[in-house]
Order: sequence, then structure tokens, then C-alpha cells
Amino acid sequence: MSGEWHRIDDGDLPGEGRVRSLVVDGRSVALSRCGDTLGALENRCPHQGGPLGEGSIEKGWLRCPWHGYDYDPITGTPPEGFSDAPRAHPVEVRADGTWVQLPDLEPHRRTVSDVLVETLVHFGIRHVFGMVGHSNLGFADAMRRAEERGDLTYIGIRHEGAAAFAASAYGKLTGRPAACFAIAGPGSTNLLTGLYDARLDGSPVVAISGQVPSSVRGRGAFQDVDLSAVFADVTLSTATLHAGSNHAELAAVAVKRAVDGRGVAHLVLPDEVQVQPSDAPAGTPAGRVAPRLGRGDEQALARAAARIANATRPVVVVGHGARGARAEALELAERLGAPVLTTFKAKGLVPDTHPLGAGVLGRSGTPVASWLMNEADLLVVVGASFSNHTGIAAWKDIVQVDDEPSAIGRFDPVRDHVLAGAALGLRGILELLDVAREEVRAEDQRGDVAARWEIWRAEKARRVGDDRGRGVSAAAVFDSLSRHLPEDAVVTVDVGNHAYSLGRYLESKGQPVLMSGYLGSIGFGYPAALGAWAADPSRPVVAVTGDGGFGQYAMELTTAVKYGIPVKHVLLDNHALGKIGKEQVAEHFPVWHTSLHNPDWAGFAALCGAVGLAVDRADQLDAAMRELFDTSGPAMLAVEQDVELL
Repeated sequence: MSGEWHRIDDGDLPGEGRVRSLVVDGRSVALSRCGDTLGALENRCPHQGGPLGEGSIEKGWLRCPWHGYDYDPITGTPPEGFSDAPRAHPVEVRADGTWVQLPDLEPHRRTVSDVLVETLVHFGIRHVFGMVGHSNLGFADAMRRAEERGDLTYIGIRHEGAAAFAASAYGKLTGRPAACFAIAGPGSTNLLTGLYDARLDGSPVVAISGQVPSSVRGRGAFQDVDLSAVFADVTLSTATLHAGSNHAELAAVAVKRAVDGRGVAHLVLPDEVQVQPSDAPAGTPAGRVAPRLGRGDEQALARAAARIANATRPVVVVGHGARGARAEALELAERLGAPVLTTFKAKGLVPDTHPLGAGVLGRSGTPVASWLMNEADLLVVVGASFSNHTGIAAWKDIVQVDDEPSAIGRFDPVRDHVLAGAALGLRGILELLDVAREEVRAEDQRGDVAARWEIWRAEKARRVGDDRGRGVSAAAVFDSLSRHLPEDAVVTVDVGNHAYSLGRYLESKGQPVLMSGYLGSIGFGYPAALGAWAADPSRPVVAVTGDGGFGQYAMELTTAVKYGIPVKHVLLDNHALGKIGKEQVAEHFPVWHTSLHNPDWAGFAALCGAVGLAVDRADQLDAAMRELFDTSGPAMLAVEQDVELL
């Protein structure tokens, strides 16, 4: 036998009549002692792969802990009448210790998983969030090799739901896909909530599931779940890879569908297929990727431009779909002297400090935005979904620009529309307005914008000063955060009262805000911060959550600590599911079972290895915010909040 000899530490040697598992040179060995003799076997029963080192020695036989097969603990030989045996490794006891000889490692042979990973990388997957487990080990090992090559980054989370939320947030921020990864059965079903968030908010995500071996699939095996059936509603496509599949093509199509359809594509990888040898080439995106709609129909552009030119008090409303058209939206607003209102999902697209920036419209918005919309004679709506939470006035004349046909007039008819990408559609309108410059009738509304902000800021200042001695007001928290938030930060926000307060009170200087929009899923905020960091580690990432939402994925704080992800977390703690309590009262129900028993959150952060800060008075906020943002690693500021001062 050829191979290297490896010394075993004396403390790792088993006692008389005992067996133990030991990892030697990255390989698992079952080490046994019988009298003066030591034996080393491959730590894998040849029947079902049971770990022999977790078995026991009975009457001179090593018994497999899984199904009771017996082997000689020194040689691996089975009882008479049987022939299958685990491999035995030579053991020598020398003057300088005990040594075991392991065979030379065979060079890695390319597998189906390597083909899949290389294809995903070629198509732009650079980050994977997930959990490694027994039914996805082959694919995990291919990712390990890709990470060693510098092709991708893998972030191991504590709960698969957090992986899906992180991937969804990555797509919302960048428009590019990330992947989430889980085992068969419960690992994959845990992905579903985050994947529904991606589906409803149009975020490209590739979900990858391990699966039980094909030989036991459909027979009621452990964790045998029909994953394609489970994922059928949440995905644009779900495909199970088989031994004879075109593996590279299925991976390529998955990414293409996720990006083109702005949603979720799903791959199911049976255990044995993952490690099947393959010499097939990886797929590449050459000739496979096309840009979305361009400038739009010229007649539609002309009608929209004419409608805008004829308006005296136009207002521009921008949604998340206009994220790539900030410059064009501002240019149109400045050309017309028109206020720019954002949906909550688009908060930060136009800075609140801009002379025409009017903040968020709707339930999470400012009276500045709602007043200006109500005074408008035309709404130019770009990339917005017309959510009932936003409350875009359907009775107004509306010019809509969107790149999805289904979005045009989704709930109510619009006067004119342009089916185009936001930036190119607005550029086309601007060019036509240039030609018709003398016909543009719009009044300059900068004075109205400034006047409404003055009124609202005076009211906010009064709310900042409110203090009942029962914690800090939300207005005070976001007043302080507005002043300390880095200008290049990304903000992620959870669902709850704090989210409404953030939309209303936080004055953005252009920082994007990521949220669970149409799904409105509690728990999104902190995992989303992990995804935002992966998208651009050079930018500060700030998670704003309530105690209810953070409690669902609180252990992801240890993920941030493990990977050195410097999330700055502002946690508003009112010891309740405060939004639910408000809804109960509003519907004339008593408040029932919405209180929460919480730990000392700052102490919890410290136990996890992060910096934990706490305040319970408004006059402590500024110093605490400075310390929060001066901290180099993960940090939490827990704010004792007055549940009534929202």
C-alpha cells in the first residue's frame, strides 16, 4: 500500500475495547483498541455508510451503530459467510507515537456539481447563502472548490429562511441574482417565505435544493418531499436534474429565467446526481442574455410628452422600478419644477434634501407628499406598482411609464402610458419636451415643496420632544438616525410600526431602503442586511428592526460575527408586536397575546460576539449613534421605545 503516514495524538487513542471516530488528513477513520493492538478502518460501513467509529466492540466484533453489521475491528473482515468489508489502514506504534497510513488521495474528477457551479458563475451568480447538509454535500463541495478559486462567496446562515431573504435583498439592491441553498425536506421548505418575498417584489433568485437519492424517491424515504410540487407556485420554473439531463443547460436556463422574469428559479439535485462524473462543458451567457424593453413606442411617447407639457401642476411619482432612472427622473422634475414623490419601496431614490424631493407617499409617508399629490393636475408615475399602501390617486390624470405590460393600468385605467424601461422612456419624453419647450405650462413648485417641508419639520420637532417617561419616541430615534446615517449607506427595514415611522421620519440623503414590499414579511430586516453587504461590502449597511421581527432570526447575528459582516443594527424594542396591537384596537378588538418577553438585547449582542449598546432616553441617542457607527464590526443599538409615540 502506498500513502503517507500520519501521527495520532496520544489523547485521541481509544481505551481497551473501545472504538472512536477520528479525522486524519481530512478523512474519517474508525480507530479501535483490542488488547495491545490498534486498528484503523475507513469510518464508513459498506452497506449504508454508517459511522463505524460511533459503534461498539462486542465479543471482539465491531458492530455498526446503524444496522448491527459486525466487522473485525483490526482488519475489517466480516464474519464467515460475508465478504463486504470496510477498508483497513496500517497502524504502527513507534517510539515517537502511533502512526496510521492512509492511501494517497485520488485526484478530483469533475462532477455534475462542478458543471452546475461553473455555469451559475458564468451567468453571474457570485454569492450563495445557505446551509450545508447530508443531501447537498456533493454540490457543497463543488462550491468549496469555486470559492477556493475566488469565483464565488458562500455565507452559511443559521436558518434557511434567512438565506432566501438575503438572496432576495441582494437582487432588490442590484438587479442581479444571488442563490440560496438547502437540503431536501425541511431545509428547502424553510426557504419558501423568503422566496415568496422575491417573487412578489420581482427580485431574481436561484434556489438550489438537495434531494434524497433517486432510488428511494417517492417511496416515503426520510425527508422525501416532492420539491418541484412544493415550489411550483413560488417559482418561474422548477427542474429536477437526472443522470441523463443536460445539466449545464438546466442551470443556465434557471439563471436566465430568474433574471428575465425577475423572480425565482429552482433546481432540485438528487444526491447521487451531484457526484456523478461529468466532462460536459459549463454553460455560458454568450448569445443568451438580452436587455429589457428600450425607449418605447414613439406615438406613446409623443402622447405622454404632450400630456405632460399641458399640465400646470404635474407631480412625478417614482417606484422601485425606477431605481435605475434616478438621473432621468430628477432631470424631468427639474425641467418642470415638479415635486418628486416616492413609493416606500423607492425611498431614497430622490434625496429628501433635494429642492423638489417630497418624501414617501402613502401610509408610510409624509404629509408633504400627500398634499402635493392632492394639488396636482397630472401624475407622472414611473416604475410603481400602484399598491393600496401607496395610495396613488386613481382619479387624477396619470401618465404611466413601466417595462411590464401587466403593470400598465393594473388596478385602474391610466390616461396615457409608455411601455419602456424607466431610464429610456423618461429620456424619450425629455427629448420631446425639449422640442416643445415653449409649450410646457408647468409652474415651478419649489416654493410649495419648501413650505410643506417647513410645516412638517416643525411638527416632527414637536414629536421628537414628546416624552412620557416610558421610553423613546420613534420620531426621536429617526431624527438622530437621519443625522448620523452615512450618505453611502444601505438601509434594510423589517415589518412593523418602526417601518411606518422610518418612512415618515427618516430624512434620506439618497440612501436606498430595502424592505419586504408586497409580501410584507416580518423577519426580513436583519437577513436582508447580510444580502446587502454581500452585494457591496464597501458600503455601510444599517438594519432597522423591531423586537418582534428580529426575534425571528436573531441568531443570524452570529452569522454576521462569524463572517465579519459589519451590520449596524438599530432595534426599536417596545416589548410587543406593536403593529398587531394597533390593528386589534382599530378593528374594535381587545389587545390580546401581542406582548413579548425579550432578553436584554444589548447583552444578547455581546454574548454573540458583537457590540451591544442600549438607550432608554432620547438624550442618550446621539452619543449612542456615534458609537454605533464608529464600531468596526457588527453592532446593535437597542432602543427602549414608547409603544404609543410612533
